[in-house]
Formats: sequence, structure tokens, C-alpha cells
Amino acid sequence: MNKIPITKEGWENLKKEYERMRNVVLPANAAEIEVARAHGDLSENAEYKAAKEKQAFVLTKIKELENNILACEVIDTKALKMTTAVFGSCVKVEDAAGEITTYILVGPFESDVAKNRISVTSPLGKALIGKAVGDEVQVNTPGGIRSFDILEISASGL
Repeated sequence: MNKIPITKEGWENLKKEYERMRNVVLPANAAEIEVARAHGDLSENAEYKAAKEKQAFVLTKIKELENNILACEVIDTKALKMTTAVFGSCVKVEDAAGEITTYILVGPFESDVAKNRISVTSPLGKALIGKAVGDEVQVNTPGGIRSFDILEISASGL
């Protein structure tokens, strides 16, 4: 299985979420179940049913986080050379309309479009990987093919 790239910051955030779910959310849910159980007849106890449904969700989320942690490989982005776009790069592009945007290439568990952090597995991320300043990339989007010119590549500082 191929490892999924992640920054040290992203790895730490993933581990913190895992620990929070295991050590805070799950015990709090167990307490909710006990309180609801104390209300009597479980067959007609909506609080108990809701708490048990939440428990199933929490346990699934914990397992998902465990799998994500095991699937990741922390990449030291400070050691990378930025002559081409690679994981951890900060890439400034200009689209056909002249709009300039700067993206940071991250792993799928760290992507956040609102912060211009795009996954290397996204269509644009895949198109940018390995390209250099001056290259043009074309990306197939739901709205049609979009073209981008790479203006600048630098270290993201992640």
C-alpha cells in the first residue's frame, strides 16, 4: 500500500484528534449511556438509543483516524528542493482570466480549500506536481478544462 504524504503539522493534528476522540469524546459518551440506562426501560428510551448511536459513530471515527495515521508518511518539507512543484510547495498560478492564486500542496487529510491548501491527489494538485515555473497545466473540472500558468514555486514553510 502506498503511504499518504502528510506534513508534520498535519500529523500532529491527526494524532490530537485521535487522542481527543479516545480520551475525551468516548468516555463522555460512555457516561451519557450510563445516565440514559438509569432511566429504566431501554426499549422505549430515546436518550439511550441516541447515546448508543453516537457511540457507534465515535467508534467508527476512532477506527478511521487509526487507519489514517497508519496510512500516513510524514514528509519533511524543509528538506525538499523547490525547483518543481512537489508535496509541500507553495505554487502561485494564474488562470486564463488573469486571476492569480497561491496554493499549498498538501496531503488529502490536510486539504482545506478555504485556506488554499489543496491535496496532491486533487485534479489541480496532480496537474501541478512535477511542473516548473513557466509551465502551463490544464485541469479537467466539472465546468470544463481550465488552464493555469505557473508563476512561482517556493517552500511553504510547513
